[in-house]
This record gives sequence, C-alpha cells and structure tokens, in this order.
Amino acid sequence: MNDKHAATSPSAADALRRRPLLSAIALALLAGGAQAQAVAEEEAERDQARALDAVVVTGTRALDRTVAESLSPIDLIPVETLQAQASPEINAALARLVPSFNFPRPSITDGTDHVRPAQLRGLAPDQVLVLVNGKRRHTTAIVNVNGTIGRGSSPVDLNTIPVAAIERIEVLRDGASALYGSDAIAGVINIVLRSGREGGSLDARYGEHKAGDGELVQVAASTSLDMGAGHLTVTAEYRDRGFTNRSRPDPRQQYPLIDGQPDPREATINRLNHRQGDADVQDRIVFFNGGAALGDDVEFYAFGSYGQRDGESAGFFRRPLDPRNVPAIHPDGFLPLIVSDSQDRSLAGGVRGTAAGGWRWDASLTTGGNDFAFHVANSVNTALGAASPTRFYAGSLTNDLTAFNLDLGRGLEVGGLAYPLNLAVGLEYRQDEFRIRAGQPESYFFNPATPTVPGGAQVFPGFRPSDQVDVSRDAWSVYLDLEGDLSDRLAFGAAVRHEDYSDFGSTTSGKLSGRYALTDALALRGTASTGFRAPSLAQQYYSTTATTFINIGGVLQPFEVRTFPVTDPVAQLLGAEPLKAEKSSSLSLGLSAALGYRWTLTIDAYRIDIDDRILLSENLVGTPVRQFLVANGFPNASGGRYFTNAADTRTRGVDLVASGQYALGAGELGLTLAWNWNDTEVTRLAPNPASLRQVDPGLQRIGRAELGRIQDGAPKSKGVLGLDYRLGPWDLRLGATHYGKYTTFNNTDPALDQTFGRELVVDVAAGYRFGNGLRLTVGADNVFDAYPDEVIPANSFNGILPYSTSAPFGYNGAFYYARVDWTF
Repeated sequence: MNDKHAATSPSAADALRRRPLLSAIALALLAGGAQAQAVAEEEAERDQARALDAVVVTGTRALDRTVAESLSPIDLIPVETLQAQASPEINAALARLVPSFNFPRPSITDGTDHVRPAQLRGLAPDQVLVLVNGKRRHTTAIVNVNGTIGRGSSPVDLNTIPVAAIERIEVLRDGASALYGSDAIAGVINIVLRSGREGGSLDARYGEHKAGDGELVQVAASTSLDMGAGHLTVTAEYRDRGFTNRSRPDPRQQYPLIDGQPDPREATINRLNHRQGDADVQDRIVFFNGGAALGDDVEFYAFGSYGQRDGESAGFFRRPLDPRNVPAIHPDGFLPLIVSDSQDRSLAGGVRGTAAGGWRWDASLTTGGNDFAFHVANSVNTALGAASPTRFYAGSLTNDLTAFNLDLGRGLEVGGLAYPLNLAVGLEYRQDEFRIRAGQPESYFFNPATPTVPGGAQVFPGFRPSDQVDVSRDAWSVYLDLEGDLSDRLAFGAAVRHEDYSDFGSTTSGKLSGRYALTDALALRGTASTGFRAPSLAQQYYSTTATTFINIGGVLQPFEVRTFPVTDPVAQLLGAEPLKAEKSSSLSLGLSAALGYRWTLTIDAYRIDIDDRILLSENLVGTPVRQFLVANGFPNASGGRYFTNAADTRTRGVDLVASGQYALGAGELGLTLAWNWNDTEVTRLAPNPASLRQVDPGLQRIGRAELGRIQDGAPKSKGVLGLDYRLGPWDLRLGATHYGKYTTFNNTDPALDQTFGRELVVDVAAGYRFGNGLRLTVGADNVFDAYPDEVIPANSFNGILPYSTSAPFGYNGAFYYARVDWTF
C-alpha cells in the first residue's frame, strides 16, 4: 500500500483522534508549510518583478527605461550572479551566463596567453564596445597575431575589473554605433560600478583543478564611506592563478647521436617538457568610485583604477639537438618563457546636473591605458652563441585613450502625444595613442654573417629600434538621439551620429528601434542600424618579427614571421593597402513576453553584415617569400603578414532567454534557460593583389585557416541552464552549459581539418549563510571533468599537445573551490 493511501486510511485518522498532541503538531506543520509556501511564492513574485522593473542605462538615454520595456535585447547581470560563479574573472563568468559570449583559453600563443580574448555573437573581440559607468574603456596594448579566436584584435581586458567593484553588468546584444561610436557592432558591455555610503564586503576564495594544478588564491575587499556631502567606494583585489599543463611526454629524439648510436641521456631526460594550459598570472587591482554634491542639482563624480599583472607562459620546448639551442648554455634543451609585466590604469571625472528648462547635462573627461612589457626567461639568442644571456627585456607596447564628453538631454513635449519624448544631444572628442618601445639589443640581435642562424631571443625576439612607433590620432563626433512612448503600446527610438577621424576620414551611423505591446504581457521589438569600427592604431602600425610554428604536412615547423605595418613599402609590395573603417548594417526582430509575475521570455533574431572587415593575413611563407624578404632588407625573416580589409561577412543568429522565480517547497527556485544559435559566412573575399602574385602565385592572402576561424572556429550553438535554490540559510546552485560543434582548418591540407563534437559542462555549488553577513560556499566547476575532443594525431605535435586552442571552455578539467564572503 502506497503512502498516499496510508495517509487517509481509517487507522491513521483514528490515531490522530486518539492523540490530540500529535494532531495539533500535524496541523501546525501543515499550516506552517502552507505559510512558508505562500511566503516563498510572494518572494518569488517580488524578485521577478524587481528584475523586470530594473532600470537600464545601456542602449538608451531615457531615464526610466526598464529591462521589460527595452527596445533592444539586453541582459542585466547583478553582482550576486557573478559572485556565484567559480571563476573570479569576468570573461569566464560571462561565458557561463550569456550564451552568445564565447571565451576560449588559448595556450602557447605569446602575449595572448596573458590577455585572452572573448567574442560576442561570434564577431571579433574588438567589435564589442566596453563601457564602465557609461564611459568608454581603453583596450589592451596586446595585438593578437597568433592562430586563435580573435586573431588580429586588441580587445578590452575585462579581467582587469574585479567582481567586488561591480554592482551589475548590462550586456546590450545589438549594434549601437549611432549611440556610442566606433566598435559597437556586436553590442555593448556596460559595467556599472558599486557605489554607496556605508557597508562593504570581504571575499576570499581558494581552488584548484582535479589534476592538482591551476591553484587559485583570491582575496577581495570593498568598502563604502559616507563623506558628508560625498561618498566613496574603494575596492582592492589580489588574484593568483597558477599555470595548468595538459601536455604529454615528448617521444622525439632529444640529443644528437653519438657515433650513430642514441645518447644514453635519452633514457633519463624529462620528456614532459612542454606546457599546454593556462598561464601563471598574478593580479593586484584597486578601483574607486565616488561623488559629491556641489550644490543644488549639481554633482561631481569620479572613478578610476590601477592594476598590475605579472604573467608567465611557455613556448615550444627547444631540444638539445635543435639548431635553435646553444648546448653550452642549455645542454638538456630549454623551455622558453614569456614573462609579462602589464600595468592598467584609468581615471574618469565629471560634473552633471540639471539646468533651467529641464535640461540634464553631463561633462566628463576619461583617460586610461595599458602598458605591456615583454620579458623572455630561460631562453637564448642563438646568434650570440655561448655569449648569449638567458633572460631578456624584449620591449613594450602602450595603448592610451583620452575622451571628453558633453551630453545634454531633456523631456520634450510634443503636441498630440500623451508622454514627453526624451531628446539627447552631445559631442565627444577622443584621442588614441599607440607606442612600441624596443627591447635590449641582445633580444633582437641577428648576425648577418650567419643568416641561417635565427637571431633574437627564442620564443619572442625583441622589438627592434626600427619597430618603434609613437603615433596618435584625434576623432570628433556629434550625436542626436530621440526616444519615447508614442502611446501606451508603441515606443520608438531614433539616433544618428557623425564622426570624423584625423587618419581615415568621417562616417555617419544611424539607428531606428521600436517596441509595440500587443498585450500587457506580449510585445514585439525590432531595430535597424548602421555602424562602424575604426581600424585601431595597433592594426595600422604594429610591427615585429616573432617565431611562429606552422603546421605543414602535419609537422609543426618554426618560421620567423614579420608582421608589417600597412605603411611599410615592403608590405605594400606584398599587397598591403591603407586600412579603411569596417562598415556594418544590423537588423533584429524580437518578441518579449511576461508570463505572469514569475516568468519572462525573449526571442530575438538578428543579422549583422560587415563590409571591409579587417583581418590579419595568413602567414605568408615559403622559399619565394624568404628570398623576397632577404632582398628587401629582412634577412632574419622567413615569412610576412599584414592587416587588410579583405572580406565582407554576414552573421545571422537567434537568442532565446527564459527566466523566472518559482516557489518550491519552503524555498525559492530561480531558473534561467538561454540559448544562442550563431552563423557567420564570408560573403566576399578580395582576390590576391597582383603584387603578391608576383612574389608567389601559390600564396593566399586570406586562406583556409583564417576563413575557417571566422566561419566555423567557434560553436554555432550554445545553451545555458541555471538553477538557483534558496532555502533558509542555504543557497544551492546548478549550472549547465552545452557547447555545439566547431571546426579548425589547415591552410593547405584539408585532410588536417577537424570538427570537434558537442560538450556539456556542469557546475554545482552549495552555500550556507551563518548570519551577520557571513557565508561559506563550496563548489565544483565542470564537476564531471569534461574535456573537449583531442586533436587528430597529425595536429598533435607528435602527441605532445592533445587539445585545440579553439576549445570553447578550455581543457583543464574539473575545478574545485571554497569561498568565504562577509557582507557588512
């Protein structure tokens, strides 16, 4: 007999009648359970209502536009959701929360190991604009020139912003160049900093991977101060992430033969001589955000940051018998290391208020930049022989941004309309700067008397004096923005922006958006916009010669590849031309539904066309290219590459987001289900220029590898499930991310192409609140220890490197952690 029938049997009823105390307890439990259920339902409804009524500031200049009323698709991610993730890095957290956000973990890719790029909607990392408190954030100085997702870009490094400094993140999944200017093709990420007059938090986290490496130690503290007429919030974070290694033993011959026989040391040498995995990175970051009243309706505000990152990553192991080794210095070979010193700084300040006639005004100055210095350790310059040092300063990159903004806005009464329109006008002046500084002479020395001996520090030859640049440009822009409700059901927005750059000319962008409420719970929304991205100064002027390993016939071979600025006469003989701005046109159409007070559903389809997309050419190598470079003054280079407007692309996709709050037992369950499908195709590929065909008719300026990276290098689909259950002092979380297929391509041999299968990554965590703001959380990221498919043997470098750098969730396996946080 089952329990359901037993509970209503005569014997059970008689038992209750015979025991009044038992009957009273049962009734009390039932009443308490019903009351707890009712309270949980009320809390679930309130939480969902708060989420819908949250006012957003990204993608709109209206003062009261909520998430539910937004004309464009937008994700609002509170700090509590970010803190619930295993990783304290923003990029990693967003990759688990926003399905159109992709964050692979490349390895053995020089500086890119230290500043890893991310994508929104499958586009380039520098085709998304990042704001902090609504002000443009500077990009990193690093230029990604290696064979990874985001090749050729210099994106914003989101991981320089500590989660403890954040109040929320708003992710606008729509083109917005007409609102914000260059870069906002894929969308906008606006990080709103924490502010207040009291309280604070302390957060400590420790974790490591199942494999026993990648140790993470993180401590963050934030406090808000009441300063009378003003307020100040200060946040500091220390984060130390150890390296991981998933490489395998090197089966190759290591030492030269002795009288035709293997060297006895072959039996004892450590064959685990590579590192494939995360770099060793240490961050120290300070942020502040504050303001003060200067009088009636006038406020001064300021925010800024300083960050120091020290990193270490590895290159390819040089065996004792390799011609790139000096046995007198490294008799057992060596694993060269890139040691980085990155300094990140920003400062913004302004005054805002309200003037006569209801005009709102905001005048601000923002400045920021990144300095990235390269050092090389445990290496050698073969051209110097036994006199070579083993540690080098290889030079530095600097990228700076300064922007002045004046924004005006007011409500505009229009006859016949029940509601005032929001009118916004403004102007911006921006200055960009980019610098390259040479390394010490030993880092780039090449001996022309021995041209077959590679010069420069192994793994990263230093920047030469001829590489040095100090360039800048100015840009002016003005905009007009109109938004409002034409009726109770119809809202619209229109914006236009004109920009003029000192180095490539002017451009005008526009945007139209609208939302129509079919019912109180169902609405259609859509946008149409044009946009652009100006070529960065780094893309125009970056130059260096670096050791690049290229897969030719299944064998990784080293080449000294020169990255030429497009202004270099030698680059122009290879087909380089002055860069133009990327131009985009975007369309989106969506449906938003509020299913009662508990559930919301949004579905948005989009198309993004980009003309003159800026790409880094293939590594142009081969005997004819080498002979050409030697004849034109580059005897140490065996290949070349440069940036070019070589392609047009079309990206199509669909975003689906469903979320809600539900009373489950005595607790509250939050559920989020999100899915993205995204497909990019190259619609036009410029033919090889005649000058390149003259050097080598067999070369392709943009070949299979780069085309494949753009079209198939990232998963075309990604789904995210989040379950958060609150029961008394307990917080329980389950997250699951499903990644679709992706493909890597070889530039010359289709037999080496590989498609990687779908993967499911599951995260779990449990937290307990002790009271007085103290909470303990333990969890596992990738709890089932999922790994991506291994590469085929021909792509594995003799089985040493088993995983692809395009793997969308890395290849580190399960990560276990514990976190203690105190809110006061």
